Amino acid sequence: MRVSKTLIAVGLGAAIAATSFAQAADKVTIGFSQIGAESEWRTANTNDVKAAAEALGIDLKFSDAQQKQENQIKAIRTFIAQKVDLIGFVPIVETGWDNILREAKRAGIPVMIMDRDLKVSDDSLYVAKIGTDSVAEGRKQFAWMDEYITKIDRKPRNGGDKINVVILEGTVGASAAVGRSKGFNEALEASPNKDRYNILASQTGDFTRAKGKEVMESFLKSYGNDIDVLISQNDDMALGAIQAIEAAGLKPAQDIIIIGADAVKGMFQAMIDGKANATIECNPLQGKLFFETALKIINGGQPDQKVVYVDEGVFSAEDAAEVFPTRKY
Repeated sequence: MRVSKTLIAVGLGAAIAATSFAQAADKVTIGFSQIGAESEWRTANTNDVKAAAEALGIDLKFSDAQQKQENQIKAIRTFIAQKVDLIGFVPIVETGWDNILREAKRAGIPVMIMDRDLKVSDDSLYVAKIGTDSVAEGRKQFAWMDEYITKIDRKPRNGGDKINVVILEGTVGASAAVGRSKGFNEALEASPNKDRYNILASQTGDFTRAKGKEVMESFLKSYGNDIDVLISQNDDMALGAIQAIEAAGLKPAQDIIIIGADAVKGMFQAMIDGKANATIECNPLQGKLFFETALKIINGGQPDQKVVYVDEGVFSAEDAAEVFPTRKY
C-alpha cells in the first residue's frame, strides 16, 4: 500500500505534525545501510535516522555495514529481496556501486544516498542525495587556518620561513575524505598566502580516534618541532591526536594549532579546555529531510534538487563555551 499523494503534498508543503506523517507513512518500508559507528558523528547520524523514521511511522530495515563495502552490497541485495519501497545508504567509498544499483533499478526500487557521495556510470541509478558539502568543508578548514595564522601573526616553531602543516585524512576512497582534501587543496592553491604554508605529511587516520592518535604519534616522531598546524578531516581523529601531542610533552592548540571537522560535542569540550582551536561543522541531523524526500519519491514525486545540502557552520575556541549547550551531537 502506497502513501496517498495528497497526504504527501500536504505533509511536505505545509510541514504538518509528525503524527500526521506517521499516519501518512503507514506500511511504507525503507531499507537503510549505515557504514558503521566509527565516530561520535556517525553515532549521531544513525540515531537521527532511526528517530526520524520512527517519528514518521516508517518501517525501517536498518543494517550496519561495519566499515565494509561488501556488507553494504549484501544489505542492499537483501532489501531488494524484501521488496522494500525505497533503499537508502551511506556509501562507505565512492566507487563500486554500479552493479548492485542496477539490480535495484531492475527491481523498480528507488535508491537514495545520504551524507557521502558516490561515482556511478549512470546518475539515474540513484534519485537523490541528502547530505553535506565535503568540498566546502575542506575550503572552510583552510580559510579558518589562514585567517587565524594571520590574526595571531603565528611564526614557525622551528624558526623557518614556512608554517608546516600535517593532515589526518579520512578513510581512503570515502567521499568525505576526497572532498575535504579537494576543498582544502583548492583553497590553498587559490590563496595569495599559499607560499606561507608547507604540507609536511598527509596520511589516513581512517576517521577513528585510535588511528588518529597512532598516525599523530608517527608524525611527531618524524617531524617533532617542525609541526605548526594539524588539519584533521574529522574531530575523532583530532581528539586522538590531542592525546598523542600531550604525551609528547607539547601543548595542543598552542604549540600545534588543531582544526577538525564535524563539530561534535567532544571537540567542543576540547576547545573549551584549550586543547583545540576550531572545527568545521558537518551536520549529521539529516534523517527528517531524508525520509520526507523518500516519501515524496515513493509516491511518484521528484525532489526539488538531486543533491540537497543541510546547513553547516564554523566554530572556534572563542565561541565554544557559549555554543556548547545548544549542540545536539
